[in-house]
Amino acid sequence: MKWFDGWFESSARRVAQQTSRRSFLTKVGTLAVGGAALPLLPVARGAEPARAANPGEPSPSTPEGNPEACEYWRYCGFDGFLCACCGGTQTQCPPGAEASAVTWIGTCRNPADNKDYIVSYNDCCGKTSCGRCFCNRNEGDKPPYVPPKSNDTNWCQGTKTNVYHCTVSVVVGQAIE
Repeated sequence: MKWFDGWFESSARRVAQQTSRRSFLTKVGTLAVGGAALPLLPVARGAEPARAANPGEPSPSTPEGNPEACEYWRYCGFDGFLCACCGGTQTQCPPGAEASAVTWIGTCRNPADNKDYIVSYNDCCGKTSCGRCFCNRNEGDKPPYVPPKSNDTNWCQGTKTNVYHCTVSVVVGQAIE
């Protein structure tokens, strides 16, 4: 580890010789403010209450219409446990769980009317993980640096606890090209 200490010391001395204290503090402050602003990036907010199902939705007797099946049409961008299997519904968290304020979104085709809809996926937080009806479809999923379209993030930020329980899917509206 002596080589690491020597390398770190020479690097620190080089930075100290080439930059002023004010310049260094400016860069550290910029990094701190930029890091604090990162959670403020534009994402869908869960400000609106869950809406009722769309007219013409398939009947629950088919896999496309069964909210407890991963093949359900609203779950095209889903990654998590279905709240419909965990004491809630496809649009409401189970009792004792709190919906996250930040969400990811997907665009799913409803087979009943053959139209595309924007679907908001809200993590329900505050209870231990449900562990039933895991669904991971990832259609339209983007990498984590595109937050509104990434389902690989624990979206329980801004809730009382960041413990993930399950996920709901709320239709926001019809997708228009």
